[in-house]
Amino acid sequence: MAVYVDNLKAKYRGMIMCHMIADSQPELLEMADKIGVQRKWIQDYGTSSEHFDICMSKRKKAVELGAIEINMRDLVRMVKKKE
Repeated sequence: MAVYVDNLKAKYRGMIMCHMIADSQPELLEMADKIGVQRKWIQDYGTSSEHFDICMSKRKKAVELGAIEINMRDLVRMVKKKE
């Protein structure tokens, strides 16, 4: 089981954002807690595409804590596999 961050670099309100997903909801929420992302910002809660949009500084922290770096194609494949 693992947490993943993609290589998206979407601009949002002066920040650069990417996606953070996980093999399970508990892992996703645990990582959000560890990197300081409020749980209320979860997107698509309870679905196969459940994720957080996180800024680059949070992405860096997630990677330091063991998140696996993936590309957008991998992310889409993983989400589809969960469906």
